[in-house]
Amino acid sequence: MLTYSRLSGLTIFNLTLFNQYTFRFCFIPVICAVFCINNGFAQSKKDYITAVAKKGDGIIVLLSRYHLDRSGCAMRKFCKINGLSSDSGLKLGKTYKLPIYKYRYNQKSIRTTANIKEWQKAKQIERYNDLMVELGRKESNFRKGTRELWVPYHLKYCSRDVSEFVPKKKSYPIFGKDYADITIKDDKLAGAVYYVVAGHGGPDPGAMAKYKGKYLCEDEYAYDISLRLARNLIEHGAIVYLIIRDKNDGIRNGEYLKPDMDERCWPNEIIPVSQKPRLEQRSDVINKLYEENRKKGIEYQRLIEIHVDSRIKSIRIDLFFYHYPNSKIGQSLANKLHNTMKKKYAVNRKSGEYHGTVIPRDLHMLREVKPIPVFIEVGNIQNPNDQKRILYASNRQALADWLEEGLLRDY
Repeated sequence: MLTYSRLSGLTIFNLTLFNQYTFRFCFIPVICAVFCINNGFAQSKKDYITAVAKKGDGIIVLLSRYHLDRSGCAMRKFCKINGLSSDSGLKLGKTYKLPIYKYRYNQKSIRTTANIKEWQKAKQIERYNDLMVELGRKESNFRKGTRELWVPYHLKYCSRDVSEFVPKKKSYPIFGKDYADITIKDDKLAGAVYYVVAGHGGPDPGAMAKYKGKYLCEDEYAYDISLRLARNLIEHGAIVYLIIRDKNDGIRNGEYLKPDMDERCWPNEIIPVSQKPRLEQRSDVINKLYEENRKKGIEYQRLIEIHVDSRIKSIRIDLFFYHYPNSKIGQSLANKLHNTMKKKYAVNRKSGEYHGTVIPRDLHMLREVKPIPVFIEVGNIQNPNDQKRILYASNRQALADWLEEGLLRDY
C-alpha cells in the first residue's frame, strides 16, 4: 500500500510495500527535484524589489535612482510588470515593482545563485549590490545576514558584451615614441573605465625640492607614473582617460624630469592659474565623460589621482591613500591598493616594513566627482630616500605595476 501527505511543499511517502533498496532509488530523486525547484524561488515567483514613487518621480527618475540600465531594457521590463506604458506617469506614494529580481545568495557563487554562466556578468551584479548598499538603497551586504542578492533584469538578460569596450587603437602618441605602440595582453579589465589624474600641472608645478642643484617638480613625476599606470591598464583592455596631458612629454626614463608648463586638461584645454577653477575644470570634464560612458552601459568607473607629498626633509613616508569620508566603495578601493602595496613592500624592502595608511579626506577631487575616486601620495619629495622612489625610472614603473595589480583585484 502506498500513501502520502504534504508537509511544507515536500511529498512524504509511506513505503510499507517497498524494500529498502527501492526506497533509496525512488525517494532521493524526489527530494532533489523538490529542493531544486524551491532553490530557484526568486525567478519562478517573480519576486521583485519594490520602490515607492516620490514627489517629482517619473519612470526614468525612479529607475535612475537605482542605477538601472538606460538603454530601454529596464524601462520596457518596468512597464510590463507594472502594467504601464513608457509615457505613463507615476502616482505619488504608490509602490512599484522594479526590474530587479531578489535571490537568496547560496554562499557559493553569484553564478550558481542566479543561474548565469558569464563571470563578467556575475562581477557586474556583485558591484551593483555593493553600490546599492553604498547608496543606502539596500540594507545589507548579500554576503551576510539575510543574504539577499539583487539581480537587475538588464544585467541578466540585456547586458552589453564588455569585450566591445576593449580599445581598438594600437598606437597612443601620448606615451611617447618608444611606448606609443600597445599590445592588448588580455581582457581582464574589459568594461572598466579609469580616469587617471596627475596632480597639479600647467601653471602649477605642485611641490618642489632640489636634487643635485636642480628643481624637482611634483607634477612631472606624478605625470610619468600616471602615464605608466595608464599604459598598463590599457594592456588589460581598460578604457583610460589621461585627464592631465602633455603632448611633448611621453614616458621618460631619466632621473631628472625637466619641468615645463604646457600640460593641458582633457581634451586640450588650458589649465587655469587659480586653484578652484583648476579643480572644477577637472571634475567637470570627468563627470561629463562619466555620464557619456554610463549611457553606453559602462558602470565600473574609477578615478585615480596621483601626487607626491611634501614634508620636512627628515620625514620619510610610504605610499598612502585618501578616500571620501563615508564612501564604503571608495574605502574598499583604497584598502585594496594599500594591501597590495603592503605585500609588495614585504617582499621588496629589506626590512619588510610598510607604514602607508588609508585616510578619509573631504577634498574637491574626492567629493565632486562621480566615478569612485582614490587619491594617492607616493612619497615625500623633500626626503632623499623618498626621492629615489620617484627619481629612478624602474621605481616609477614598479609603482605603476603595483597600483595596476591592486586595481585588477578591485575589478
